[in-house]
Amino acid sequence: MIWLILGILLWTGAHLFKRILPNQRAALGKMGKAVIAILILGSIALMFVGYRDAGDVPLYALPIWAWYVNNLFMLIAIFMMDVGKANGVVRTKIRHPMLLGVVLWSTAHLLVNGDLASLTLFGGLGIWALIEMAAINRAEGLWRPPARGSFLGDGKMAILAVVIFAAIVGVHYWLGYSVIAFL
Repeated sequence: MIWLILGILLWTGAHLFKRILPNQRAALGKMGKAVIAILILGSIALMFVGYRDAGDVPLYALPIWAWYVNNLFMLIAIFMMDVGKANGVVRTKIRHPMLLGVVLWSTAHLLVNGDLASLTLFGGLGIWALIEMAAINRAEGLWRPPARGSFLGDGKMAILAVVIFAAIVGVHYWLGYSVIAFL
């Protein structure tokens, strides 16, 4: 479990460094970006190993309806993670669509994984996303929404989200994880 916690802390620190110490981060230039990228990759490796080795410590039971809410949240989360790049309408309404997607992703996983390692991983990353939103808001001040695009941009992202969701479901089944209650 210690590797999992260290991975989450390293992920959080690497991502928040730019917001907490912007001058120091800017002084590092391109080399600083490379170091941060390596730290983030290292944090992912630590989280992977830590989650895999954490063992099964059940904390709460999972109601059957949680599977359906999970799948809905996952579909929305995937959409939110890409919609900021679309020339659509949604990106003009939500300041942090990708981070909101992470919060939905983590919540979805907490609905269907009632063990300590999952609470640590998904809860930790969800909390990181909320902290990151607050840090960005504090650093950047008042948000000015981008120019409004068309619903076509959002529609393309919705179709892409369904395709990505189907691929994720397939990979989960290939790895041996059931992600839909009745399959």
